[in-house]
Amino acid sequence: MEHVDTIVVGAGVAGLTAARLLQAAGQRVVVLEARDRVGGRVHTARPGARATDLGASWIHGTTDSPVADAARAFGMRMVEFTVGSFQPDGRPIAYYAPDGTRLADEAAAAFAADIRTVDQRLLEVIERSGPEDSYRDVTDRAIADQGWDPERALRVREFVEHRTEEQYGAWIDDLAAHGLDDDQVEGDEVVFPDGYDRLPAHLAEGLDVRLGHLVSRVTWHAAGVDVTSRGGTASAAAAVVTVPVGVLQSASFTIDPPLPPAVAEPLARLRMNAFEKVFLRFPERFWGEGVYAIRQQGPEGRRWHSWYDLTPLHDEPTLLTFAAGPAAREIRTWSRDQVIASVMQQLRRLFPGAPDPIDVDVTDWQGDPFSHGSYAYMTVGSVTSDHDDLATPVGDVLHLAGEATWTDDPATVTAAMCSGHRAAERVLGRPVAIESIWNVQI
Repeated sequence: MEHVDTIVVGAGVAGLTAARLLQAAGQRVVVLEARDRVGGRVHTARPGARATDLGASWIHGTTDSPVADAARAFGMRMVEFTVGSFQPDGRPIAYYAPDGTRLADEAAAAFAADIRTVDQRLLEVIERSGPEDSYRDVTDRAIADQGWDPERALRVREFVEHRTEEQYGAWIDDLAAHGLDDDQVEGDEVVFPDGYDRLPAHLAEGLDVRLGHLVSRVTWHAAGVDVTSRGGTASAAAAVVTVPVGVLQSASFTIDPPLPPAVAEPLARLRMNAFEKVFLRFPERFWGEGVYAIRQQGPEGRRWHSWYDLTPLHDEPTLLTFAAGPAAREIRTWSRDQVIASVMQQLRRLFPGAPDPIDVDVTDWQGDPFSHGSYAYMTVGSVTSDHDDLATPVGDVLHLAGEATWTDDPATVTAAMCSGHRAAERVLGRPVAIESIWNVQI
């Protein structure tokens, strides 16, 4: 049986970060990855010269961001594209009323002001909420406090529903009241025209990463860990397990003995979401220039309510929309042509005569056996500390890491990197500078 100092399960950003720091500290580290590539949920498709990020796309706030620092150090080209956590204004957003006509500037500004009023009230309502309150409960209270007429209240309620779906891929009734506590962005947001996958590729340089090694069992004991994969069984003094929540909760992945209550209970309160991307490329920019995002109100926006103009990334007329929550679960049974037809039906309500797209990408993270969804969210009954509690060391030999284990900014690449850094420090028993990730040659 092969023996190393630490086995890292998963070659996403969390696992590669931990492995890089541990190896730089002198450890012998092996990274076992089920996929045939590194990156995990950072995945870039490259048809021709175009790079399309099918998984993670943004750095949501470059201020004090280790991911932004790493990207700069690795020479990754970044383009500012600030979505502002489903912002209501601040950028040229074209709002369309339920009848499909575009809102005048004054009406759009009044609508955005209503949203900001409710958001301000939400801060107080959420602060007083309990674990059994859903995000629906607190938003309904905040909206009811305004005393608006039903139509005005309905438009804001729709916006909050869409924001919940787009931020966490969950229906508003299923998300905990504190589920969007991290919904704050410091500094510009950026995307990567050459592909986000450049980041894990750089992190993996010099590491012993073994692709196609699907791990099925992690056994922990006083002397360390034994990890069983398709490549056999290896042992180590410690393991850092970075598989997504969906894998941790699946029958195909076993931790033996089972996780103790301090870890198992917060894990049980988290769920993988339903969140898919649809990229549509067109022969022309029929929606016009100077439109940052397109949003429609009313029942027609139940599935498709927001489109983002990605044309500046590659000088190719492109719109990105999301299927999230119930809509994402619904389209899982649809063909690609059905998805395209459904999206175009809504676009043509707003832009009659819009041409057919010349190319479309539709993701299926829900069907991915190595993730079972895009990222984790807090269900009703969970508490904010569940994220960090999920990373509680088990027997001082087993450490969980990944986006779901970081409270300050879960569901992001930043959370993945920071959790990998924390896991490495716990394995070593001492602090290490996160800058070592990009400053140390391995």
